[in-house]
Amino acid sequence: MESLTSSPVCNLGILISLDNDSVQEILQSYDGFCTAANSLLKSSGDLSLEHDFVSHVHTLCKHGLHILSRDYFLRLLEEAFEKNGASRFWRYFEDYSKIEEDLEKIDEDEIQRVLCNALEEICLEKENQEKCLLMLVHALQSYMDNLTDGKPDFDVGKVYLFSKYQLIVSSILMANLPRHFPEVLHFYFKGRLEELSTIMDGELNEENEHRDRDEMDLDEKNKYRTGEMDIDECYSQDKFSENSKLVRNIGKVVRDLRNLGFTSMTEDAYASAIFMLLKAKVHNLAGDDYRSSVLASIKGWIQVVPLQFLNALLAYLGDSISFDQHSSGIKSPLASQPSSCYSGTNTPSEGLIRWKLRLEYFAYETLQDLRIAKLFEIIVDYPESSPAIEDLKQCLEYTGQHSKLVESFISALRFRLLTAGASTNDILHQYVSTIKALRTIDPAGVFLEAVGEPIRDYLRGRKDTIKCIVTMLTDGSSGNPNGSGNSGDSLLEELNRDEENQENVAIDDDFNTDDKQAWIDAQRWEPDPVEADPLKGSRNRRKVDILGMIVGIIGSKDQLVNEYRVMLAEKLLNKSDYDIDLEIRTLELLKIHFGESSMQKCEIMLNDLIDSKRINTNIKATISKTSQIDPVAAETGISLDNLDATIISSNFWPPIQDEALIIPESVDQLLSDYARRFHQIKTPRKLIWKKNLGTVKLELQFEDKAMQFTVAPVHAAIIMQFQDQTSWTSKNLAVATGIPVDVLNRRISFWISKGVLTESLGTDPSDHVFTLVDGMIEAGKNSGNTGNCEELLAGDEEAERSVASVEDQLRKEMTVYEKFILGMLTNFGSMALDRIHNTLKMFCVADPPYDKSLQQLQSFLSGLVSEEKLELRDGMYFLKK
Repeated sequence: MESLTSSPVCNLGILISLDNDSVQEILQSYDGFCTAANSLLKSSGDLSLEHDFVSHVHTLCKHGLHILSRDYFLRLLEEAFEKNGASRFWRYFEDYSKIEEDLEKIDEDEIQRVLCNALEEICLEKENQEKCLLMLVHALQSYMDNLTDGKPDFDVGKVYLFSKYQLIVSSILMANLPRHFPEVLHFYFKGRLEELSTIMDGELNEENEHRDRDEMDLDEKNKYRTGEMDIDECYSQDKFSENSKLVRNIGKVVRDLRNLGFTSMTEDAYASAIFMLLKAKVHNLAGDDYRSSVLASIKGWIQVVPLQFLNALLAYLGDSISFDQHSSGIKSPLASQPSSCYSGTNTPSEGLIRWKLRLEYFAYETLQDLRIAKLFEIIVDYPESSPAIEDLKQCLEYTGQHSKLVESFISALRFRLLTAGASTNDILHQYVSTIKALRTIDPAGVFLEAVGEPIRDYLRGRKDTIKCIVTMLTDGSSGNPNGSGNSGDSLLEELNRDEENQENVAIDDDFNTDDKQAWIDAQRWEPDPVEADPLKGSRNRRKVDILGMIVGIIGSKDQLVNEYRVMLAEKLLNKSDYDIDLEIRTLELLKIHFGESSMQKCEIMLNDLIDSKRINTNIKATISKTSQIDPVAAETGISLDNLDATIISSNFWPPIQDEALIIPESVDQLLSDYARRFHQIKTPRKLIWKKNLGTVKLELQFEDKAMQFTVAPVHAAIIMQFQDQTSWTSKNLAVATGIPVDVLNRRISFWISKGVLTESLGTDPSDHVFTLVDGMIEAGKNSGNTGNCEELLAGDEEAERSVASVEDQLRKEMTVYEKFILGMLTNFGSMALDRIHNTLKMFCVADPPYDKSLQQLQSFLSGLVSEEKLELRDGMYFLKK
C-alpha cells in the first residue's frame, strides 16, 4: 500500500508498462482534471463542476497517479491564494507604512475597520479554497470506497492535505509581511482594550453608587478599592453581558488571525496592548501621591478588566481548559480560592492562571520601578509616605529586585543630597528617615548597610556633623536651630525606645525561652542575599539600631559625649532659671545608651544647677527683712532679690570662655555681697565670678515708653554707661567697660539695631561717637522679660560662645604635639596620616600621653595646613617651604 503522507513524488515508472490506450486515457483525464480544477477555483467551489472533477480524479487514481493530482491541486491553490488572497490583503495596509512616524494622526477606529474588512475578505478566500480542497479529499475518499476488493491502494491523507495547505497560507503571508503590520495589530488591540476598560470603569462606578445608596457594609462597599474582590466575583459573566459584542468582535479578529498563521504575532500584539494599558493604569493610580496605598487597587483593577477580558476571549476561542491537579502547580495569589463561574469547571484555565502571573509580576515590577525612581522624595516625606513604602516592600518581596533599589537610591543620594549645597542638618534628617523607611522594607538591615555607606562617608568629612547629631539627640527640632524640623526625626524617641526595650528584656529574662527561640530561629534560617556584607553578622543576628548607625558616623562615642558636654554647658549657662527637667530626662536616656561612666561629668554639671538653686534660695533667706535698705540699692533699684547665680564645679565643666569686662560699681557691689554670704554658708569655699557670662534683664525707660530686654552682661555694661553720660567715643567707652575697641564695635551694634543708640563719625575717623536717643531717662535692673537670652543673642551675629568649642579644646590640647610633628616632617621629609598617628602613639607616652583618634589628628593637621605651616599633596604631609 502506498501512502500519500510518505510519498514525496509520483511513481512515473508505471507509465512504461501502459499501452497506448491507457496513456491516452491518462492524458485526457489529466487535461480534464487541470481544466476542472482551474474552473473549480475560479467559481469558488461551484458544485456543478464537482462531477467532472471527481471522475478525472478517479481515472488518475486508477492508474496510480493520485499524488500527481494532489500536488498539482496544492500548487494551484498556492498560486490562487497568492494572487487573490495575500496580495489583496496586504494592499489594505499600504497606507500605514509610516505608522511609527505619524502616531498623532492614527485613527484607531479606522484601523479597526480596515483590519476587519481585510480579514473578512482573505478569510472568505481561504474558506472557498478549503471547500475546493475538501472536494479533492472527498474524490479521493470515494475512489477508495468504490474499490471491489475492499483493500485501499493508498491513504487519502486529509489531515496532511489541510496542514499542508495551512502551511502554504502562512508561508505566503509571512513571505510578504510588511514591517508595520505588527504595529497595526498593536494599535487595534490598544483601542479595543481602552474602550473595554472605559466601559468597565463606568460599570464599577455605577456599582459603587448602588452600594452607597443601599448603605451596605463598609468593607463590602470598598471591596474593589481595597483589592478584596473575590475571584468568583471577578470573573462573573454578568459583567460582560453588555460587552459581549465587543469581546466577540475582538475574539473573531483573534481567531481569523490565528487561522492565517499569525498566532504568535497576535498574542504579542494584544499582550503588549494589555501591558501598556496596565502600565498606564499603574502610573495613573500611583502618581506622586505617596500617602495612600495603591497596590490593592491595582490588583483589583487587574481582576476586573484584563483578566475578565482574557477569560472571555479564551472561552470564545475554545482555550478554556480546566487547570486541575495534573497541571504544573503554579498558583497565583489572586486565585487563592477556587472559582465556580466557569462552565464545566471548578477552577480557572491553565492559560488564565499563567496570564494572572504575568500581569501580577508586570504590575509589581512597574509599581516597584515607579517607587524606586521616586524613593528620595518618598523618604523626604516619611513617615507620611509609609503607605508607599509598604507597597514597595510587597513589590520587592514579589520581584526580588532589591539590588535595583540599592543602585538607584545611592545614585540619587550622590546627585541630590551629598552635595556642598545641602546642609548637614538636611543630610542627617534624610539619613534618619532613610534608616526608618528601609527598616520597614528590610528589617535585617542588609540593604541599609549598602545604602547608608555613602552618607556615612560624606558626613565624616563635615565639620559640624557631631554638633548636629548632638542637637538631634537633645531636642525635637531635628538639628534645626529654629525648631521647625520634623519632631519625628528627633533621636530622643530612639532613646526612649531603647529604654522600653531594656525594660522588656528585663521582663523576658524571667522566662527560660532561649532553647525554644534558638530552635525557632534555626527553622527560619535563610542565607544572606548576595548584596550582604560578608564582614557583618548574619541577618538573623542583626538589628537595625538607629543610634548605633548614627554614632557609627563619628566612629567614637567619646567625641559625641564631649560635644554633648559643650552643648549642655552652653545651654545651662544661658538659662535664666533653674528648670532643667528636660536636660535631666535626656541625660538619663543617654546614660542607657552610652553608659553611666561616660556621662558622669554631665551629671555633675546638672547637679551644679540643682545645688545652685538651693544655695541661691538659702542666700536670699539670710537677708534681714528688718534691716535698713541700702541707699545704693534704693537708688539703682538693684538688690539681692534680683540676682540668681549659677555656681559650677569648674573641674568638671568644659573650659569656660573668659572675657575682660568692667561692670558698673553698683552691680559689682551686689556680686561681692552675694559672694560674702556664700562664703558664710559654704566655708571655706569662695566664689570666682565669670562676669562676662549670664543674662541680664533690663528695662530702659524713655519719656513716652519703657522697653524691656534680656541681654548678655557685656550689652548691659555698655548701655548702663549711658545713664550718666549720653555720648561716648568708642575708645573712651572701651576703656570704661574694659572691652577691646573691635569687640565693642561689634557688641554695641545690638543697641544701634534696637534704636536705643545712634552712631556717628567723630573728629578721628577711627574713633566713632555713640549717642543715646533723645528722651532717655534711666536704665535699671528689672525682673520683666520679653524673650529669652538665646532669642536676643541670635540677632547678634558676632556673639561669643560661653564655652570653648570642641575644636578649640582639641587645638589647645594638640598644640603640645605640634613641635613633634614638625620635627618628624623635618627628618622624614613627608609622612602619611597613619604614619604620623602611629609615631605619636609610640613616642609621646610621657605626660600628657598622646591619646587622640585618627580623625582628631587629621582635623589638627588640616588646621596647620590652613595656617600654611604644612601642605598636603597626594595624601602626604610636607613642611611648607
